Amino acid sequence: MRAAVIIFPGSNRERDVCAALARASGQEPLRIWHRDADLPPSDLIVLPGGFAYGDYLRCGAIAAHSPIMREVRERAAKGTPSSASATDFRS
Repeated sequence: MRAAVIIFPGSNRERDVCAALARASGQEPLRIWHRDADLPPSDLIVLPGGFAYGDYLRCGAIAAHSPIMREVRERAAKGTPSSASATDFRS
């Protein structure tokens, strides 16, 4: 299994998520910066917890405009599993 972890400014727990995925799968996950536009092939997309802009600013709404999110939406629509934890990204 090849996982991709999307990292946003101010996100936290991405190191824990990466360590857990590496331990479970035997492979280091891809770490993808939110400003990247290309998402390499992956079997799982993870948006780790964090409050990059503060809850009151709806970080999920702001993150939706990051370049990588177009790829995330397209892959999710095609059936690639995705997970978001403790974030407003689920909104």
